[in-house]
Amino acid sequence: MGSRFDTKGSCKLNSFYSKFRNEIAAGGATDDKDFAQNNSATTASTVIVVVGLLAWLGVKNPWSLLFVAGVIVSVFLHEVGHFVTARRSGMKVTQFYMGFGPRVWSIKRGEVEFGIRALPIGAFVRIVGMNNLDECDPIDEPRTYRQQSFPKRMLVITAGSVMHMIIAIVLFVGVYATAGRFADTKELLIYGDPVAESPAERIGLQQGDQILAIDATAISRRTELVQAVTAKNPGDSVTVKFKRGGEVFSVETKLISSPVNASVAFLGVATDSYRYVRQNPLSAFGYGVYDVAQASRASVAGVFVVVNPANIFSNVIADEPDPMTRPTTVVGASQVGGEIGRSEGLKGLLMLLASVNVFVGVFNMLPLLPFDGGHAAIAIYERFRSRRGRVYRADVGKMIPVATTVVALLATLLVAGLYLDITSPIG
Repeated sequence: MGSRFDTKGSCKLNSFYSKFRNEIAAGGATDDKDFAQNNSATTASTVIVVVGLLAWLGVKNPWSLLFVAGVIVSVFLHEVGHFVTARRSGMKVTQFYMGFGPRVWSIKRGEVEFGIRALPIGAFVRIVGMNNLDECDPIDEPRTYRQQSFPKRMLVITAGSVMHMIIAIVLFVGVYATAGRFADTKELLIYGDPVAESPAERIGLQQGDQILAIDATAISRRTELVQAVTAKNPGDSVTVKFKRGGEVFSVETKLISSPVNASVAFLGVATDSYRYVRQNPLSAFGYGVYDVAQASRASVAGVFVVVNPANIFSNVIADEPDPMTRPTTVVGASQVGGEIGRSEGLKGLLMLLASVNVFVGVFNMLPLLPFDGGHAAIAIYERFRSRRGRVYRADVGKMIPVATTVVALLATLLVAGLYLDITSPIG
């Protein structure tokens, strides 16, 4: 009995590892259709749970659901990048699936099987012959990924991340050209009503007035206003120069003591020079490209913080996880998206989605399997080792232990992120 049980357990373990290794090598699922057909009850229950969760999210906060929909569309376009470039490069593509897990629906068109799987947590495109471990029909060998030229392989494998950058640029440009770009305008405007019985109220300052100067000190930012006022003493008289409706006024008033600190002078008005300013299409494009570049640079540093095991552990055990370094999942991101949607509307949500696309594009290019960056690193290494008349092919089997470690780290990141998103919601 014991011997038979161990043998079965060993076979199952070997089968699981073989499937895991094959999917890493292939860059996608390698299961057949029979598995999904024989588990229709599991598939149906999974779909019901997912649809129920999405419906609940839509009722609780429609902005969160809209953000999740945007992420799903971004993932779809990522795979479109791989799919189109692979087909145009002469490679054989056999599968294009949205989602993972049990198959919900599929249809075959030519040699490609299109379909949807139950868990909307990603997508994949199956290109045959990704490396030496990815077995395929000898007839298809000329059309495999591994047999194509270095430029073609690099084009196909980086197309997903490039698509994320294109999505981000389009979103940034669209927001900047319609709603505007949030930036320092150097025009300090009053927002809200002045504090009751404050010097600002006594001289009749109103929301929308632009502060130009305090005495002889020109003012264009909030920090400058604070410095100009606090440089005085309570009881000092100052001349406030401001603009309203194209007219400029200069009015003298006497400062009072701050409600927080009686020794500090107080004017009693809230101001800000930052706001959304609509850009022309050319400026919007320039700012869009610039902001994607800036976000990419920040994401490179952010990636190494997020995947650092010490950082993951410290945030999990912390009473108050650091919102800037904590791991998170689409659950946490949707929480942030919902709050931004409520406060800033569609423009804020699209800006967040653009930033997420940049981060995912950078993260996906980590030079380790199973990321696209791992396949790109293999292609670069093979190109470096190849000589004229002799093509070098790397043995991906030697990289599977490292890839297994990466997958384990990603699983840890996912579990930790979900735990924090549930126990310590962002926002």
